[in-house]
Amino acid sequence: MKSVYTKLKLSNPRLPALKPVTVRAMVDTGAMTLCIPPRLAAQLKLDEGDKRNFTTADGRTQLASYVGPVEMVFEKRRCYGGAVVMGDEVLLGAVPMEDLDLIISPTHRKVVVNPASPNFPSSLVK
Repeated sequence: MKSVYTKLKLSNPRLPALKPVTVRAMVDTGAMTLCIPPRLAAQLKLDEGDKRNFTTADGRTQLASYVGPVEMVFEKRRCYGGAVVMGDEVLLGAVPMEDLDLIISPTHRKVVVNPASPNFPSSLVK
């Protein structure tokens, strides 16, 4: 399957006066977290929590900043989390997708709200 992209609105909930940024995000269910480029982390004035080791798709391990909190909005759904600062494009991983209760429609090559829970995000807790 070719790459899937979606629109996300990202903001810093600690700075509500700062305008949210709408981005084009590559969707990667093999990745766990949200990844953002350094320029976007600076634009949103996100605080660095610490540095962490991350393994990239080619098997390399690299040290990168982990920042947050980041508010992520897809359509009428929102979640909060951290982001890894690396790369030159936004990457939406599996954890925020699960938190937002989104799925990939392979036929249409797009991200959609889970049709099993169209009104509110749903998740397993136990």
